[in-house]
Amino acid sequence: MNADRLSGKLPELAETWATLQHQVALKPIRNENDYQSMVELSNELSRHLDGQGEGPLTDLFGIVGDLIQAWETRHISLPKVEPREVLRHLLETNGLKQKDLADIASPTVVSDILAGRRAISKNVAKALAARFHADVSVFL
Repeated sequence: MNADRLSGKLPELAETWATLQHQVALKPIRNENDYQSMVELSNELSRHLDGQGEGPLTDLFGIVGDLIQAWETRHISLPKVEPREVLRHLLETNGLKQKDLADIASPTVVSDILAGRRAISKNVAKALAARFHADVSVFL
């Protein structure tokens, strides 16, 4: 929509926006209360959209998700987890043993990594990332 066409519709847009704001309070997240409201809205939209595919609320769900992600990126910091602990967790949750990674590293190397005696090399990190569909940075 070009600026000339939009300027003539601004009063109508303001009225429509006010109606939407009254219904869902869609706005930038400025504090924890706004954040919680957006998470609740996201959860409700997710339940409603489950299995429905595309629809008018799909875009709203995406916008709400973007607002939540932007807030979390600025305000929530995740603790740094040791790469060996990430590997240990992935082995446990996937029901794998050290020997199951023999195509990536020898059981001795995996054992040394898990015991903290050896760091994960870049090549091993890349292979682990590919195996577990994770970002390579979690292993470095």
